[in-house]
Amino acid sequence: MLSTARRSAGMTVEQLSAVTRVREAIINAFERDEFAQCGGDFYERGHIRALSRALGLDPEAMVQRYDEFNGGRPPALQMAGVFRTDRVLRAAERRGPTWSMGLGVVLSLVVIFGVVRVMGGGTHPAAVEDIPAGQGAPAAELHQRAKPAPPRASATVAKEVVVQVKAKRSSYVNVLDAQGRRLFAGTMQPGMTSTWRAPNRVDLEVSDADAVSVQVNGKKVGKLGSRGETVRRSFGPPAPPAR
Repeated sequence: MLSTARRSAGMTVEQLSAVTRVREAIINAFERDEFAQCGGDFYERGHIRALSRALGLDPEAMVQRYDEFNGGRPPALQMAGVFRTDRVLRAAERRGPTWSMGLGVVLSLVVIFGVVRVMGGGTHPAAVEDIPAGQGAPAAELHQRAKPAPPRASATVAKEVVVQVKAKRSSYVNVLDAQGRRLFAGTMQPGMTSTWRAPNRVDLEVSDADAVSVQVNGKKVGKLGSRGETVRRSFGPPAPPAR
């Protein structure tokens, strides 16, 4: 089933490995119903889920078929046999908290509170403004001290990129953001339209360039390539308006 789905998506084993981070040797072995290279059922199920999602298959249904192929799902691990809580509890009871430990915690909190008060200042701005001009510092100086600090300039907001893809025929599509996080990976069916938004940049990979039409930031992109051609394109945010 994995082999058939991969070929239907127009993907090579190398392309599927790049998308899922599953080694090519493991993918080839899975397509031959060989599962001894992963190191156990836990890893095998994880790889099957990743490959199924990338190929547009139901991950849980594929894991169930894997379990049936291997004679059924293994029994759940008995957690009571792993964690000996009775020993931990008895050790805690023997070591119970002491008065010296509690006193040390209280004294530490008092010291921390005093340092915070000294560092942050003990006078509230509203009380400073109420002091008459003839007592203490001049009124202008007090008013200056009472002013709240101006807010720091916020970091530059990342500009958003909007990419819309519409499938005319079945084609495998892989979409990543500027940090390499996967926004979508799978086969788009004819008539399917999807839109993705990300800051700064969107990277698009299509296994059949002629099978889809693309709009970026509301503007239609020209032809990506010829039929059956795998293309990779990157799109950025719209250019700022001319002043």
